[in-house]
Amino acid sequence: MPLDKEIKGQTIGEFARTEGDTGSPEVQIALLTRRIQQIATHMRENKQDTHSRRGLVILVGKRNRLLRYLQKKNRPKYLETIQALGLRK
Repeated sequence: MPLDKEIKGQTIGEFARTEGDTGSPEVQIALLTRRIQQIATHMRENKQDTHSRRGLVILVGKRNRLLRYLQKKNRPKYLETIQALGLRK
């Protein structure tokens, strides 16, 4: 279940540091958050889907690693990112 191109482009545009930036931690965290939200919605409807549950756990772990990295390297950007995405930390 990949993200729609519109949602992906909008998210990248919102969090990108410069034009064409897709690799910065902020953009990666934002894209993972959108994908996690999409899979979480799927999981509410399909509770027995263990393969999607495993994928969801992997994505959450990847996002947490990126958040820890961003917190160590650039604390103000970390706080700005979690505020914009509505994450609890």
